[in-house]
Amino acid sequence: MSGKVDLHTHTYYSDGALSPRELVMRAHEVGIGVLSITDHDNIDGIGEAMGVAGDFGIEIIPGVELSSTLGTKDIHILGYMFDPDNRQLRDTLSFLKKERFIRAERIVRKLNNLDLPLDFDSVLEHAGLGAVGRPHIAAAMLDEGLTENYAEAFESYIGESGPAFEPKYKISPEDAVEIIANAGGISILAHPGWYVSENDLSYLIHAGIDGVEVVHPAHDEHRRRYYRGIASEYFLLESGGSDFHGGKRNDYPNFGTFTITVDTVQAMKRRLFIQ
Repeated sequence: MSGKVDLHTHTYYSDGALSPRELVMRAHEVGIGVLSITDHDNIDGIGEAMGVAGDFGIEIIPGVELSSTLGTKDIHILGYMFDPDNRQLRDTLSFLKKERFIRAERIVRKLNNLDLPLDFDSVLEHAGLGAVGRPHIAAAMLDEGLTENYAEAFESYIGESGPAFEPKYKISPEDAVEIIANAGGISILAHPGWYVSENDLSYLIHAGIDGVEVVHPAHDEHRRRYYRGIASEYFLLESGGSDFHGGKRNDYPNFGTFTITVDTVQAMKRRLFIQ
């Protein structure tokens, strides 16, 4: 195990732009030796990435980013080193994919009622092989000239305060942690600097998360030090990565820049007694 480590990336199986193979190739180009694909509520890209990673000398860590809800907040829980064939995990992800489809239909219907003639088939084209979500709706709106930019779609229409917002199916953070644990994996709180208060963080620690994401593009050095301190105080694992999506997000400079060390991965493996 060598090179840089990025444990937070996305492919076109959720809201990323690249295929797993393309992501692995780009990882090789920027010197990443350990990579985890953490698609939203989807693990379909893991096998494809593993199938090509050996050609580039890259180790693939099975990963996923589960969406959960705490009160009115979206809480994202990253899962790592689980068994991708675990039946409960697969059944849960299959159910969540269906719920995402239903939610997207409702959002598009609301947009149509607002005299925005968005075609649902266009949204599905943007989703491709992945579980459909609001980013695909925003991208379709932009392509069809219904909004001037990607951010406006959320701010004016499909964000939480927008007229076309539709709440998602909710699972609790405890549910997410349990699903990951039952599949043999560890759970990491994603990008806590975005939305997690100290009270939320305390709640999630007591809910059983195994660690926190320290390195993330949304975390400056002050926040990194803070979350490292939290991890040390509560005997939590550290993690991190670029949260890379590619495409219209234009976050390519982050890939290969926001990385962690192999020591972090080794600590995760020790927690799970993996050699």
